[in-house]
Amino acid sequence: MTDKVESIWLGRMRNPMRMITIASTAATAFMAAWLIAGQTFFATGIGLKQFLSPTDTPSVLVTMIAGSIAMLSASIYFSDRRGMIEQQPEGFFDIVSLFFARLSMIATAVMVLVMFYEVVSRYVFVKPTLWANELSLWIAGFVFLFAGLYAMQQRSHIRIYVVYDLFPRWMQKLADVLAVLLTWAFCFMLIWGGFNESRDKFLRWETFGTAWDPPIPATIKPAILFIALLVAIQALSNLIADWNKMPEHHTPVDDIDEAEIELIRKTVKD
Repeated sequence: MTDKVESIWLGRMRNPMRMITIASTAATAFMAAWLIAGQTFFATGIGLKQFLSPTDTPSVLVTMIAGSIAMLSASIYFSDRRGMIEQQPEGFFDIVSLFFARLSMIATAVMVLVMFYEVVSRYVFVKPTLWANELSLWIAGFVFLFAGLYAMQQRSHIRIYVVYDLFPRWMQKLADVLAVLLTWAFCFMLIWGGFNESRDKFLRWETFGTAWDPPIPATIKPAILFIALLVAIQALSNLIADWNKMPEHHTPVDDIDEAEIELIRKTVKD
């Protein structure tokens, strides 16, 4: 069975990547179900604590390897398609941003599954976890960062056009250059001020200080600096890609969603 969606950048590798995604996802689901069943019904003692040091437990190590391959391959595969309302990618850094965007979408689904597992475990089997809340926070931190990069690639950050639309094109370009310079200045100051702390947290593998004790500070802090740098690069990439495009003019009509209005009308009639 082949995928009929037009490829953006994978080309011939799209179907092989799809097969890798399906196989690794199935393997991850099987291993996860096996570990959950063992923990729930047979008290095997294998929980999320073992996932913080997977080399000590072969089954956990296999699950983490399969899960990592599944998430990476799925992110690559889904970054090869463009959503109906998404900007057309126009370069390498757009593809990188789309990859992280798809990774954040998958991570959001994983976060929902974690909370679902916690609810079932707590209220059905009366076996609450020590890790569900912290794992959700950990995942949400990365989702927030990746979403910021995706918003920059899609030009979806809040912008005020009241004055911008009055400028001639050369002044609009000047404003765009100024915005990118300010973005890079913020990125530089953020990395300059936070690099040493991020490095120290990562090197000593600083943990959260709880019962499960995940290395949230050791991973989130360096990720903030890394994603901030990618956001600045993406801003520059956007500036180059949009430099020769015709200017957009915005009116209050742009904010009207005709489909939503029609849905409201049908709801009122019913």
